[in-house]
Parts: sequence; C-alpha cells; structure tokens
Amino acid sequence: MAMNPRRGIALLVTVIFMAVMVSFGLALASLAYKQSVLASDATLSQDAFYAADAALECALYADQQEGAYVYSDYSAANEPNPGTIAGYAAAACDGSVSGSPSASWTAGASGALTVTERIALNGGASCADVTIYKYLNPLSDGHRAFIFAEGYNTSCAAITAGGRVVSRGIYEKY
Repeated sequence: MAMNPRRGIALLVTVIFMAVMVSFGLALASLAYKQSVLASDATLSQDAFYAADAALECALYADQQEGAYVYSDYSAANEPNPGTIAGYAAAACDGSVSGSPSASWTAGASGALTVTERIALNGGASCADVTIYKYLNPLSDGHRAFIFAEGYNTSCAAITAGGRVVSRGIYEKY
C-alpha cells in the first residue's frame, strides 16, 4: 500500500481552523468581560460623584444658610466649637454627619479656618469627606472660602475597613 500525502492535510487544516476560532472566541470573551467591568466602574464613579456633590451642597447650605463657619478672627478665644459645626451640618444633611468634625486654625496672614467632616449619605450607603477652608482676607482670586468634597461609592464603615472604593472629588470657591 502506497501512502497518500493528501490524507493528513484535511485534519491539519481543521485543527488550525479550530485553533483560530477558539482564539477568536477567547478574545471576544475577554473584551466582553473588560467592557462589563468598565460599565460597572462608570456606575460606581457616578455614585461617588453624586455623594461628593451632595456633601458639597450640604456644606454650602450649612455655611450660607445656617452660618456654620462664620468667624471674625483667628484667635484661640474665637475658635468655633467643632460640635457646634457638626450640629449645623447635621441639620443641613438630615442628621447624617458621622464621627466628629475637627476644626483647626492656621496662623498667618490669611487667618485660615479649616474644618473637616465625614458625612454619611443615602441612608449610609455612600459617604463623603468635606473640608472647608475659610479665610479672613480674600485670596488672590478674590474668594474667601473654599470647600472640597470627596465622595465615595460605599459606606463610611467600608472606607475605614479598607475595601475597594471609588472616589470622586469636586470643589467650590466663593
């Protein structure tokens, strides 16, 4: 019996074709997985941004409507009580301030008051850190206050526990 050299070609072509198709299928599956991760990250990022926006609005309301961060000079005698500041912010944010805010004074020509607060939002589902800087003298751009809010897509307890967290920050000068 003579051996026909064409008998193995069909099998070789089939194996190569199947290898290419499996590679193509794995590439599409990998792409679909990455797209789903990106889509969920976009949703988490949106949640974090909304938390930051809500916290910023809360701090603006506490300052402009409730007078939470008003002071006349930066002497130790006139330093505001952080508990009072928390009370104003709690009233503005439906009682959702968690932890105790800290107020600190920066000595110098600008006489800066710095207040930081952590605010739980959405019934504790999301969290935000707010930092308020108030100055006696206007800054070079004419503003006397600067508020920075950093929102998180998860609860305040999950942030301190060290889990995976998406954060977004926004600020306002006035």
